[in-house]
Amino acid sequence: MACRISELVLGCRDPEVLARFWCEVLDFVVLDREEDDGSVEMLEIGPREGFGGPQPTIILSRRDEPEPGKSRLHIDVNATDRDQDAELERLLKLGARPTDIGQTGKEGWHVLADPEGNEFCLLRARLDPL
Repeated sequence: MACRISELVLGCRDPEVLARFWCEVLDFVVLDREEDDGSVEMLEIGPREGFGGPQPTIILSRRDEPEPGKSRLHIDVNATDRDQDAELERLLKLGARPTDIGQTGKEGWHVLADPEGNEFCLLRARLDPL
């Protein structure tokens, strides 16, 4: 076993509007929200049983404008059969490379790029294989 897709992260102008839409489309519920000065900065939606089940959650992250040269969607993965450090080593051997997007080094995830430069994150929690 290797990794599972656990989250899809979508940059968007209005997380609340997209959350309402995708919750109706997928029969999802809001699992988490982050606000800053009363404005929703992030919403996580997913199945009623929450994060870590067979379906990935969707994180809707406020971005006023798309960043030039950057996709508005990236994937988060979690290891299924080893810890985060061992999985990081495996992914780097496969051709992933660390990517700096301004993280502090205190995050619980690693930002990586695939061989074509598409960003994805390796999260800390280990998930059960499907």
